[in-house]
Amino acid sequence: MQRRIEHGWRLRELMAARGMNTISDLIPHLSDRGIHLSASQIYRLVGGTPERMNLALLGAILDTLDCTFEELCPVTVEAVTDRATGTAGAQTKTDAFRPARARIHRPE
Repeated sequence: MQRRIEHGWRLRELMAARGMNTISDLIPHLSDRGIHLSASQIYRLVGGTPERMNLALLGAILDTLDCTFEELCPVTVEAVTDRATGTAGAQTKTDAFRPARARIHRPE
């Protein structure tokens, strides 16, 4: 059995809850904590879910918003069962369209 890990990204929601409605509200707070990002980088950070992130940036965001990692990025783990690829002897869709072998006989 495999496990699938999914995560959310609630930066925009947490910013709105703290009265930060635009990315320009977040830039000075990050600059105070030594994180200097361009407006386009912060726009992508707020608008989408990042795949990887610098820990210093993550710590600055958590400190700025006064929240925990679980509030910012809720993680869920699901158990995924292994599916069988097919049963023995079962006819697949491709077998139904496979032509029958031709047998050629000489005329007598």
